[in-house]
Amino acid sequence: MKRDTPRRRPPADGDAALQSSDPRQRLGRRGEAAAERQLVRLGMRVLARRFRCRQGEIDLVAALDQLLVFVEVKARRGHGFGRPAESVTRRKQRRIARVALVFLQRHRWMERRCRFDVVEVLVDRPEPEVRHIPDAFRLDRGH
Repeated sequence: MKRDTPRRRPPADGDAALQSSDPRQRLGRRGEAAAERQLVRLGMRVLARRFRCRQGEIDLVAALDQLLVFVEVKARRGHGFGRPAESVTRRKQRRIARVALVFLQRHRWMERRCRFDVVEVLVDRPEPEVRHIPDAFRLDRGH
């Protein structure tokens, strides 16, 4: 019997990386948790967190009705190095697309519509500032 949704991990908030001594890991996990809360508020259902394969990792995979949304989360402490989304380069976009292809193949969802979103999270304040950028990038099929 074919599963409609992948297996779910426990909530990211319980993740050991949140208590990690590495400040970058803590920042990333805090950003991912804030991004997930925002996506759920927008009516999305999170299907996978930190999906990994040989080609790389996608922070979040969500569903909005029949649309699959591959989400790159960029967390920063401030604007000192520009907007967080600016760090999602063409090279990073291609890597995300390759990982998305693996996800679609593994779940036999090649026919499903999908898009790539970026969620910026600024954590330089008590309550993180979250900015969701739907359809943040597209890739030409031939490249």
